[in-house]
Amino acid sequence: MDGMTIERAAAACGGRLCGVENKEHELGRVIIDSRAVQPGDLFVAYKGEHTDGHEYIAAALEKGAACCLAERLPEGVTGPVLLTDGVQRALERIAEAYRATLSLPVIGITGSVGKTSAKEMIAAVLSRRFSVLKTEGNLNNQIGVPMTVSRITRQHEIAVVEMGISGFGEMRALSRIARPDVGVFTVIGHAHLEFLHDLDGVLAAKTEMLENMAEDAWLVVNGDDARLRDFPCGQRKLTVGLGEGNMLRALDIRQDAEGTRCTIAGMGRRVEAEIPAFGRHMVYAALEGAAVGILQGLTDGEIAAGIRAFELVGRRAAVCHTGSVTLVDDSYNANPDSVKCGVDSLLTLPGRHVCILGDMRELGEASPAMHFDVGRYAAEKGVDAVWASGKYGADLAAGAGEKGRCFASVEALIEALPTLAHRGDAILVKASRGSRFERVSEALKELKL
Repeated sequence: MDGMTIERAAAACGGRLCGVENKEHELGRVIIDSRAVQPGDLFVAYKGEHTDGHEYIAAALEKGAACCLAERLPEGVTGPVLLTDGVQRALERIAEAYRATLSLPVIGITGSVGKTSAKEMIAAVLSRRFSVLKTEGNLNNQIGVPMTVSRITRQHEIAVVEMGISGFGEMRALSRIARPDVGVFTVIGHAHLEFLHDLDGVLAAKTEMLENMAEDAWLVVNGDDARLRDFPCGQRKLTVGLGEGNMLRALDIRQDAEGTRCTIAGMGRRVEAEIPAFGRHMVYAALEGAAVGILQGLTDGEIAAGIRAFELVGRRAAVCHTGSVTLVDDSYNANPDSVKCGVDSLLTLPGRHVCILGDMRELGEASPAMHFDVGRYAAEKGVDAVWASGKYGADLAAGAGEKGRCFASVEALIEALPTLAHRGDAILVKASRGSRFERVSEALKELKL
């Protein structure tokens, strides 16, 4: 954190310094895992369900941490510690204070589906001209966003920050830290309904971001999503999508297992986009990348080159030809909207179409009905089979009717694969991360038919 000294951090959070010999020592990154500490870092001692970071303060200092943010001073620790009543709020205040010293533009990304793909696409586009800092992995929550902001240095010219929430008030806190100059809203969908209740609640929670944005700031929104298109705000909207009313549209979409091509047109621009990733949803990521690129002054050629340079992260709609089947491995996460999008994309591939689906979490009381609806959607769209497992596996299978089959466990499903799968099948694997359906994907890769 360039210019953020131990003394300034203490002033920002109202904490008390112990064992500090040099208050002007500049802090580096925010770290919560003592094993990852490098000299100069600020180690934050979180007390979790299974571990207490206070027990690792000595180890962090031994590895060169400039200071540790903590709620108590462990016995025997004599190194620099910043004591506070609550490390979470203290960390947020330090990150807010550091962000206030930065003059570079920040792109803030949120939405129910596609945040990480949008983040990676936007960063790939902007990297054609700028030195870009982007959120690493899925560090997009109330711990991850301060960690991301702490990594911004003098060498960076722009930052792309992903912001994920599950409850009301969280986006307000995240946007106080990130202070986005451009906001990107991917879609308002059925995610975290256990806490946000309904789609109007999702919209209200996501758009808390606007409270910490300038009135003349730009919002890049999915104009095919009626809630995003129509909600009133003081900021300027740039709508992207497939529909005719959008300011930036994708035309002539062509996709196969190797990738997706389309023409991005509007605002006096025309970009021939070659997206090295599978799925119709990747068109929206390309549109968002193009929109932010246009707002930041990039040429059509730079935008096209950035889209071509995009790389998938983790198990997000990665297509694999196993030698027996075509596997669409999207086992990283799931909600009703993303599963339906996955079904639509699967049907563009040749072969018998099979969906292997697991639980979609945090949907609240409507979970059984939403799982049933997803199974029905897959069957009505023309999928040949739906194989399901999990707490709501029976609902998924019931929705698919005669095409559905429920397994008592993931292990039972995997055991049945050699007799159920056919050579040449196109198979989508999708479930929330906690279901660990990556085991199914790995089994399919080993399957010999």
